[in-house]
Amino acid sequence: MGDGTKPQLIRQTKESYGDSFKADLFAQYTHYVESAEKISERRVVANNYLLTVNALLVTLYGVIAASKYHTYWTILVPVAGLLVAVTWHRIITSYRGLNTVKFKVIHELEQHMPAAIYDYEWDTAQRGKGKVYHPLSHLEQWIPLVFIILYIVLAVVGGLGLVPEGKPIDVTKPESAATAPAENAP
Repeated sequence: MGDGTKPQLIRQTKESYGDSFKADLFAQYTHYVESAEKISERRVVANNYLLTVNALLVTLYGVIAASKYHTYWTILVPVAGLLVAVTWHRIITSYRGLNTVKFKVIHELEQHMPAAIYDYEWDTAQRGKGKVYHPLSHLEQWIPLVFIILYIVLAVVGGLGLVPEGKPIDVTKPESAATAPAENAP
């Protein structure tokens, strides 16, 4: 509301709304809890997708670094990965904020229900600040930060030319690099 007043969650009374007030309130509550669960599901899907993208980029960097074509790609791949990891971190932060808001609304709605199950559970978990429970979003935000650090290191290594040029393996020869005799073997 633009006038500075706090919006009300419950805007009707049973008397002004009618006989279906409690049933409709419970239906809205159920639908809202489902929407909070869907946010969590979308977060998991996004995390799985972005973890896969990052694993692909790290693998691509390794393949490029081991090849003779590693020139500017040893910088471009980490820069792309850095952008993906920063975006991933922002997505996690956004989902955490959205879920925080959704559960505040759920706790408020529970004040009008016979039992405040989510509020009681959150209180029992010491609101995520105790030893019993630590919110997953606080832990999962470290994964993209690890990738950010990795990409910075890879970009520096690639930018300084510290990646040795790979030697192509001739797959037409029967001996592979793993079984080939060392050049200076006795």
